[in-house]
Amino acid sequence: MLERLCADWEDVNYTFFRGVLRPPVLLLSDARQRLGQWNGELRTLEISRPLVLERPWVEVIEVLKHEVAHQFVEECLSVDEPPHGPAFQGICERLGIDARASGPPAAMDDDDPASRTVDRIRKLLALAQSPNQHEAEAAATAARRLMLKFNIEVEQASPRVAERRRYGFRHLGRPSGRILEHDRRLSTILSRYFFVQALWIPVYRPLEGKRGSILEICGLEANLVMAEHVHAFLSATATRLWADYRRTAKRSSNRDRQAFLAGVMRGFEAKLAAQSEQFQEQGLVWVPTAELKGYFRRRYPRVQTVRRGGARRNDAYSEGHRAGREIVLSRPVESGPSGGAPKALRGKSG
Repeated sequence: MLERLCADWEDVNYTFFRGVLRPPVLLLSDARQRLGQWNGELRTLEISRPLVLERPWVEVIEVLKHEVAHQFVEECLSVDEPPHGPAFQGICERLGIDARASGPPAAMDDDDPASRTVDRIRKLLALAQSPNQHEAEAAATAARRLMLKFNIEVEQASPRVAERRRYGFRHLGRPSGRILEHDRRLSTILSRYFFVQALWIPVYRPLEGKRGSILEICGLEANLVMAEHVHAFLSATATRLWADYRRTAKRSSNRDRQAFLAGVMRGFEAKLAAQSEQFQEQGLVWVPTAELKGYFRRRYPRVQTVRRGGARRNDAYSEGHRAGREIVLSRPVESGPSGGAPKALRGKSG
């Protein structure tokens, strides 16, 4: 694991700090409360062993970047200020590094107006579970329209308000050894229709000793919450639809599974595209903000685009496409890896 951390330190140094830093002594500590620590006097950079073994590697990398930022401030800027002072905060802001680096992203503030918008969307998606198809479709469309209006208002806000906007990131799903067509199409759905930037990033799987990929989304917190929900909902719904098709069509090959799931995502994407055309006819047009693009570029200054082949177009793909066009975005009753609705859109207790 130390070897992997050393390689990732080199990558962070090259990507964000142009290779100006000298390698520190990397250590694994047994601390649970302190996830990482830079010691300038000893030139050691500690990472929590429990963090490495128990948490997703993407969280390890965020903590590592946080500590390397401390190293840069001390060794290259030589400023006399507290560890999390203005110079450190400025470096993190400029490079898209989490200045907290406390592991998973923080929850939304309930007093944030955007949080209230998300709560209204959550209620609309609950109505979209109606057995009445017309009522369900109307509620799901209203939820998308509300999110679109929210983002148009964000785009049209004054420069003073824009300066206070805070962008963040989340990682969706679990690390995978292969990125299949339905995975790629789902990430495209999020970036085209749910106001986030999406990117597949390489990660390490320490317990398996293998590399993989995981989906990262960047955007405003309200949009991250919504995109996380959509990802969980579509993943669970596509899996359920495949189980139904496999049982009725008696087709269970992995090739058919991949084709069916790709068809589901493509069908739902076509439905969203048609819906977006209706919104445009109503004068509701959203253009990605320069701030979001800038934040994304700061986090990933070197991005490569790779084109891959898709799943086979067969009867399974066609049936998946048909099923995807009939999906109504709603709050899942029993979906997500933990067997319940995604945390982001669960209702408040009490």
